[in-house]
Amino acid sequence: MTDVGQRHAPIDASADVLNTWLLQRGLEGATQEEVLHGYCSQLVELGIPLYRLHVAQSAFHPQYGGIGFDWLREEGMSSEEYTYSETPRAEWLRSPLYHLLKNDLSEYRERLVDSNEPSQFPILNELREQGATDYFAAGVVLEARDETVPLDPTNAPEGVLLSWTSDGADGFHNSDLSVIRAAQPYLALALKAAANRRVAADLLQVYLGRDAGRRVLSGEIQRGSLQQIDAVLCYFDLKDFTSLTERTPGPDLIAMLNDYFGLAVAVIQGHGGNILKFMGDGILAMFNLSSLNESVAAGLNAVSELRDKMDAKNVERRAIGETTTGVTLALHAGEILYGNIGAENRLDFTVIGPAVNLTVRLSGMHRSVGQSVILSEPILRAAGETNHDLVSLGRYMLRGVSEPQELYTIYLKPS
Repeated sequence: MTDVGQRHAPIDASADVLNTWLLQRGLEGATQEEVLHGYCSQLVELGIPLYRLHVAQSAFHPQYGGIGFDWLREEGMSSEEYTYSETPRAEWLRSPLYHLLKNDLSEYRERLVDSNEPSQFPILNELREQGATDYFAAGVVLEARDETVPLDPTNAPEGVLLSWTSDGADGFHNSDLSVIRAAQPYLALALKAAANRRVAADLLQVYLGRDAGRRVLSGEIQRGSLQQIDAVLCYFDLKDFTSLTERTPGPDLIAMLNDYFGLAVAVIQGHGGNILKFMGDGILAMFNLSSLNESVAAGLNAVSELRDKMDAKNVERRAIGETTTGVTLALHAGEILYGNIGAENRLDFTVIGPAVNLTVRLSGMHRSVGQSVILSEPILRAAGETNHDLVSLGRYMLRGVSEPQELYTIYLKPS
């Protein structure tokens, strides 16, 4: 057990300083981690014997429903994302924070130093073994709610759950809890401000893509704000999708799309690419690295890996009796316009230009050339020295393109 210094200022003055600091950090746009680390450091500086802080905050994200933060005096900050689950975790159901919500309590305190009996909550017994002497928890709801309707702990409203653990010889003094209580709404507000920006960044990234989402969040939101860039475009297109829709039940079709798209997005992003748009059964992506040569190298590596992984994925799907299909991968390098296009009240951050049209046309040539990977001549010219064996498929006229185009593929030696 540890006593952390002496109280350095009257309670009211300490609370005012801490509250002002929290308000300022919220206005400055500090992250949740920055807010919590600074908050804990200030509590310790005020002489409050804080050993651990735990914060659970609801989140608005397609992959997880909440995020947890832990601060330990000797170790600093850590965080964990809570994924969606139909069945609540046993650890959560046996926690004091669940007890707080289930019984619609505003606070819960358990002085661990006052009793030799085990706590009903496993986490408190673990903390006592580590030297903890006092535990205090509270919750803040951050949205309007009907007070006559009990809280549902498995589907709680937007809010923050917090717990403070002390290892002081006598636990928390009443003056410590007065400072903590006084700062609680300011802390919750600063965390909400940080979470809102995090939600905006996450959702823009999920729906617009990593690069486009970042640009929109940084202020590129004016209609007609376009940037002319040289980039490598990749078009991923599933074969025979129209016939698949006629013979495959809707839920199975969506599951198949998600399976293939999940694979494609992971590979493309893994090579530094950005997903621009899902186009029915296709994906339009862009590689815009520091040089055109790097972008081409990344694009070639991505389509080569995608071809192999799609083959492996189809083996897996056939083994369990699921529907499969092939894929066409087209790669082209050229000048594009990248930015906001649309109406004043409905914009799309996208790409336009002849290079985009040609990339899609390349994909449609797979039957004529008998290959699933089709590359344009600008890709060959920019590739330079490469480990990929690029071979010509001949010259073809493409629909909507005035000049004949020399097409290429990546030769894959039979295994």
